[in-house]
Amino acid sequence: MSAGRSVGETVREAAGHAPPASPFRQPRGVWTVAFACVVSFMGIGLVDPILPALSSQLHASPSAVELLFTSYLVVTAVAMLVTGWVSSRIGGKRTLVAGLILIVAFSALAGSSHSIGQIIGFRAGWGLGNALFIATSLAVIIGAASGGFAGAIILYETALGIGIALGPLVGGELGAISWRGPFFGVTVLMSVSLIATLIFVDKTPRPERKTSITEPLRALRHRGLAVMSVTALLYNWGFFTLLAFTPFPMHLGIHELGYVFTAWGILVAAIGVLASGHRLLTRAEQGTGELIRHADCEVHLVPTTPGPLRRATVARSS
Repeated sequence: MSAGRSVGETVREAAGHAPPASPFRQPRGVWTVAFACVVSFMGIGLVDPILPALSSQLHASPSAVELLFTSYLVVTAVAMLVTGWVSSRIGGKRTLVAGLILIVAFSALAGSSHSIGQIIGFRAGWGLGNALFIATSLAVIIGAASGGFAGAIILYETALGIGIALGPLVGGELGAISWRGPFFGVTVLMSVSLIATLIFVDKTPRPERKTSITEPLRALRHRGLAVMSVTALLYNWGFFTLLAFTPFPMHLGIHELGYVFTAWGILVAAIGVLASGHRLLTRAEQGTGELIRHADCEVHLVPTTPGPLRRATVARSS
């Protein structure tokens, strides 16, 4: 063994494996989609710091204001059941662009609203765009990434963590200027993402096989996946119940609420990214197929995007 070389490097060379590429050395198209993922995930916690202000300034009850989460997340969840069907017919890039257009349009409309009912409705449209974008972005990143499957998924989860952490901070800072600020902030950032996606993300061909609209539901016949889906449903139910409720009993200002939820988001992101990244890199040694199956479970996308993920697997393994 030569000096300066680790045991791991020697073992990989003996096994015929090259050292793993850095997940952060990627083409511009991958970074474009990753940036858009950050902004998209910011939309989850963006409104949290401004909920009490919305309740006061728009004369709405706390339960009415909390429907900003409900309309957004319910539409996102239901729409994800058909995103695989859509992307298998129009291609990954077109699906991304359609989702970004909807997010830009409905976030601008939400910022221009004059009643809580209008914002709730426009947040639902925002959720539709979010579903089209998020459910397809992972497949696009995997298909275009240069650092392998593990690197692509670590990059995706890093974008997820940063977005969750920054959402409340941006919402608090812009919300302190006006409750409309966070909505228009997303409009500007997603407009940049839309333009960059059109320029830097390569066109994806329409897949030969079209995904059935019932395929995500048929996947739940797998007992492990069904159990995991129910567990994720219950976890997220409790998670977002607390996220939407806690700004009211805390009695903090917009800035302070933003800082509190940003600190919480950083901890969630750091633990999630580090833990999942370690597991994914370990699994990478066991073969591409098992890595993708594990990654699907990590990001909870198996029941929503079997078509795009399967096509990305074929594209990278061919």
